[in-house]
Amino acid sequence: MTRRVLHPGALASGDTYKLLIGLVVPRPIGWIGSVDASGHRNLAPFSFFNVVAAHPPTVMFSPLYSRGSRKDTLANVEETGEFTVNVVSVELVERMNVTSGRYPSDVDEFELAGVTSQAATRVRAPLVSEAPAGLECVVSRLVPVGDPPSGSTVVMGEVVAFHIREEILDGTRIDQVGLDAVGRMGGPSYTRTRDQFEMQRPV
Repeated sequence: MTRRVLHPGALASGDTYKLLIGLVVPRPIGWIGSVDASGHRNLAPFSFFNVVAAHPPTVMFSPLYSRGSRKDTLANVEETGEFTVNVVSVELVERMNVTSGRYPSDVDEFELAGVTSQAATRVRAPLVSEAPAGLECVVSRLVPVGDPPSGSTVVMGEVVAFHIREEILDGTRIDQVGLDAVGRMGGPSYTRTRDQFEMQRPV
């Protein structure tokens, strides 16, 4: 079986992006809630999102520059040092998609998507009440990667509170079927996460 070798330096940035989002799959979606210094709310999904560490509990997301400028989410977390992560379930995927559009900074995506803003306990950024789970996070590190118009900033946040629906929580284990999370594939494609199998690590 023959494989082609492609070198990023010989490709346009848009082409390397297509390769990455087509190969690094499925990607979890961090539905990020934030506020600016004046209290204007923002809600936006990021599939460049994952867990970084367990002690301290740390997650990351990476807003890409949008047409050479910072996204509202990045501007907000730089101003306030706080954000929330909301799990996107199948039930919420269409409303999540609404918040992926480009809107002026004074537009409230919570209202636009028809989701309920829930006050957090430790941060000013709001949670999505309808989400099966949410994380309150305090920014621990901002790492610029590349330059505009095609660079990004990795935002790392320490989780200071977990919000989890009781019916999917067994002690500290999560019912994955009940969570019903959605993953991002390449282009406009998404995947459900209910098709699962188990495999034990070698001893």
